[in-house]
Amino acid sequence: MISVKNVYYKYPGMKKDIIQDISFQVNQGEVFGFLGPSGAGKSTLQKILTGVLREYRGNVHVLGVEVKKRKSSFYENIGVDFEFPNFYGKFTALENLKYFSSLYEKQTVDPMELLEAVGLKEDAGKKVSSFSKGMKMRLGFVRSLLHEPKLLFLDEPTSGLDPANARTLKNMITIQKKAGKTIILTTHNMRDAEELCDHVAFIVDGKIRALDTPQAFQVSRSNTKVFYSYLMNGQKIEKSSTLVQLGKDDTFMTALGSGMLTSIHSKEQTLEDVFISLTGRGLQ
Repeated sequence: MISVKNVYYKYPGMKKDIIQDISFQVNQGEVFGFLGPSGAGKSTLQKILTGVLREYRGNVHVLGVEVKKRKSSFYENIGVDFEFPNFYGKFTALENLKYFSSLYEKQTVDPMELLEAVGLKEDAGKKVSSFSKGMKMRLGFVRSLLHEPKLLFLDEPTSGLDPANARTLKNMITIQKKAGKTIILTTHNMRDAEELCDHVAFIVDGKIRALDTPQAFQVSRSNTKVFYSYLMNGQKIEKSSTLVQLGKDDTFMTALGSGMLTSIHSKEQTLEDVFISLTGRGLQ
């Protein structure tokens, strides 16, 4: 679905490339995440993949098309959900979706079905200028689904949403994946990436520092912590070890064998833990 080889990009007037020697591939039906702090180059890379920025160096093929040479028909098969979506404020939500539907040659989905799916059915007749950020985010998401694209680009889709609405959108992303859609998820929300992505690329300073599955990132690090407690002379004592060293921890083995162990639990690494370990940077 996507093939990127040795891509560089520099904004006009800048001395340094903001995207530097990036290469990766995305297969059909997978959710591929770009995870990194703000300003790392994630949104710029998405703009390259969607044909907004075409003055890049290197090769970018999306749906078999070199993006530099894309035509208007390219957009019949991709959907884009921007982090800060723009709408016609004097139009209602339904009028906006009907207008955007008219831009496509193919048959589009019933806008009311999509509005209902994200809890905006009762707001269909309201002007978008009166919408909150969260409402606009949900409207922007369903706008990207109108023409049932093969490839979806989602830029921080749950940003600004309360937990219930964020869950609604994540469930819809999962449904799109099950339907065979390929999804590019750009985010700095490591929980979204852990839950939704098949592969994740860590991007820092315009470069891919690491690329793997979320599970492989977490399992590959041998420092999962184990916390346990035991009783000694009537006093509760708390200790910790790493999972790989637990069997060699004499205190733990003694407490386990003597029945003095009172609790044990593990704390697996999150993607953010791994990201910080690999890059020395936080995700915010």
